[in-house]
Amino acid sequence: MTDSIGPDPVAGGTVGDDADDAPDRTVLDREERAARQLIMTLGSQPEPTALSKEEVAREGAAQEGAAREQAAPLPTPRVEKTAPEVEVLAPSRALVPQEIGAPRVSPVERLVRMAYTAGVRGRLITSPLGKPAKRRVLATVTPPLAGERAAGMALRAGHFLVQGIKLPISQLDFAPGSARPAPPIERHVHSYAWLRDLAGSGARPQVEATALRIHRLWLDAHPLPGKGPAWEVEASAKRMLAWLVHAPLILSNKAVRGRTLAALDKAARWLDGAVSKAPDKQAEVFGWGALVAAGLLLPEGKPRRLFAEAGLSRALGDFVGEDGGIQSRSPLGQMELLELLTELVACYRATNTEPPKFIGAVSELIVPPLLAVMHGEGGMGNWQGAGAVTADRVATLIKASGVRTRPLKEPRGWGYHRASAGKTVLQFDAAPPPLARYARSGCASTLAFELSAHGQRIIVNCGGAAWAGGQVPARIEQGLRATAAHSTLVLEDVNSTAILIKGKLGAGVGEVEVDRRTVGGKRGGATRLEASHDGYAGRFGLNHRRVLVLREDGTELAGEDVLLPASKRGKRGKVGYAIRFHLGPGIAARLSEDRKGAGLALPDGTHWQFRVAGEYTGTLSVEDSLFVDGEGRPQPIQQLVLQGMAPRSGGSFAWLFKKMG
Repeated sequence: MTDSIGPDPVAGGTVGDDADDAPDRTVLDREERAARQLIMTLGSQPEPTALSKEEVAREGAAQEGAAREQAAPLPTPRVEKTAPEVEVLAPSRALVPQEIGAPRVSPVERLVRMAYTAGVRGRLITSPLGKPAKRRVLATVTPPLAGERAAGMALRAGHFLVQGIKLPISQLDFAPGSARPAPPIERHVHSYAWLRDLAGSGARPQVEATALRIHRLWLDAHPLPGKGPAWEVEASAKRMLAWLVHAPLILSNKAVRGRTLAALDKAARWLDGAVSKAPDKQAEVFGWGALVAAGLLLPEGKPRRLFAEAGLSRALGDFVGEDGGIQSRSPLGQMELLELLTELVACYRATNTEPPKFIGAVSELIVPPLLAVMHGEGGMGNWQGAGAVTADRVATLIKASGVRTRPLKEPRGWGYHRASAGKTVLQFDAAPPPLARYARSGCASTLAFELSAHGQRIIVNCGGAAWAGGQVPARIEQGLRATAAHSTLVLEDVNSTAILIKGKLGAGVGEVEVDRRTVGGKRGGATRLEASHDGYAGRFGLNHRRVLVLREDGTELAGEDVLLPASKRGKRGKVGYAIRFHLGPGIAARLSEDRKGAGLALPDGTHWQFRVAGEYTGTLSVEDSLFVDGEGRPQPIQQLVLQGMAPRSGGSFAWLFKKMG
C-alpha cells in the first residue's frame, strides 16, 4: 500500500508556507495559455532520442496506429522556434548496449516529456486548470541501504564521525562563507549521507530528535538555492534523494515539515536547470537520479520523471562502459552508482511503479566489475584513489542490490584483470588511466597489481587519495596518486601518467596491450597475464611490459618487468628504475643474506618468500610505506624496492613470490 507523509490534501488548505508561494491567478492564466500553445507547437517536432535513425523510423511506424486510436491529432501550426536540443548519443558512441537505453514511452508521454524539457512546469502539463497540489511526499520509502551504525551512534552522542574524524555538531557552521570543515566532513554533511547512518543506528523515536536538530541548522543556513559546496550538483542531488528516502525522520515535526517540503520543491526546480551543467558525468548521473526520485515522490511529478528518466539513461550510456565499469575506473564511484540505482528502485516500489528496464539492467551490469576488485576477505582493492573498503560494506551493498553474479574476469575499459587460484586472488591494472573529464582522484597506476591469499593482503597499493583531508593529510594526496604509490615499475621517479591538481590526469599512458591465457606445464597449469604501456616512451624512449604468471594452486606468482625500446633507434645512456612491491598491513619483511630475496612473515602465521631471478645487478631494499584502510586511516607498512640503472636499449627483471611450507 502506498502511504503519504504529511497531511492529506484538503481543498483550499496549505502546507508550510504554500500560501505565500501561490501565484496570482492572472499570471497562472497567462502561463496556462502559453503552455498549451507550446505543447501544440511541440507536437510537430521530433523528440531527441538515443536511438538510431532506423530504430526511430521503425518505432514511429509501430506507434502511429496506437496514437490515432488514443487521441485525435494535435494542431500543427507553423513552427518559428524549435525546442531546446538535448545531446544525443549515437549508437556508435553509446557505451551501454542499446537494448538498455531510454525507456519507451507512449506518444502522449513523449509529448509531455518534450514540453517539460522546453520549460513548461509540471503542474501546467498535468492539471492546467486545477489548483496547485498541496506539497507533500506521496509515499514512504523503505530504505534499502543500512548506514554505519558507529557513525549514527556518534551523531546521537552529539558529533559527526567521518573516516575517523570527530566534529561536534555545535561547532559546525553550515552557513555559506563560514570556516569550512575538512573536505570529507563537508561532503558528508551537505550530501546528508549522515541521515542514512542515523537511520541505521536505532528506531525512529530514538533518532528523530537528532535528525531534526541538524536538519533545522542546515535549513536556517540555506533557505534558498545558491552557490558553494552545498549547492554543487552532486551534493544537492544526494541531499534531495536522502530527504525523500528518509522523509519520516525530517517530516515528523509540523513546524519543520512545511519548510522542508518548500525546500524540496525549490531544490528540485533548481536541479532541473543545473543538472545539465554538472562538472562531470558522475555528478550528472546523480542529478538525473535525484530528479527521477522527485518525479516519483512529489505531487504532479510525472513530467519531471519522464524528463529525468530519459536524461538518466543518456548519462549512464556515457558513464558506464560496455563491460560494466564506469569511466572513472574508481571502485568507490562504482559502489556509489550501485547505491544510487538501489535507492531508485526502492522509490519506484514505494509508489507501486515499475522501474524502467535500463535501471535493473545497469545494476546487473556494474556488479561483476565491482566483484573483480574484491580480495579474498571481501574488501576492495586500492585503485584510483579508493581505500580498502571493508568487506561488510561491500557485501551489504551487493545484497541490497539483489544482483547475484560472478566477478568479471576479462574486462575491457574497466581494466582490472582478476585471476584466482585456490584461495589466492590477483588483481592487475591493465588499462590506461581514466580520461581527464572522468577522473576525480586519478592515479598513474598502469601495470600495478595487488595479491592476497587466504584473506590476507600480501601486495597492495597505498590508496586513499579520494579521502585526503581527513585522517589522510591533504598534502600527500598527489603522492598517493603517483606511480610510486603503486606496486609497479617507475623510471626516474617520474609518473607514467602526469598527475594534475583536483584529481585530474595529464599526458602519459595512451595505449595498453593485453594478453591473457591459461598455460600448462610440468608443475601444473597457470594463468598468464601480459600487458605493456607507452607511458615512458615520450620521455625515455622505453615501453614497460609486465608478465604475471599465477600458478593454479595459488602458491606462486612469477613476474617479469621488461623495458623495451619504443622505436628502432634506441637512445644512449642509462635510466634509473625502481620496482616497488608495497606489502600488506602487518607483514614483516627481512632481507636474505645475499640481498637478492626477502622473507615475508604474515599476520596469520604463514610465510612467503620473494626472490630476484638471474644475475641481478641492482639492489633490493626494505623501505617504509603506508596503506589506507577502509576507514580512511593511514597505516604504516613496508615495501620491497628493486632499483638500479637500466640501459636505454632495454632490460629485463624477473622475480618470484612463493608460499613456504
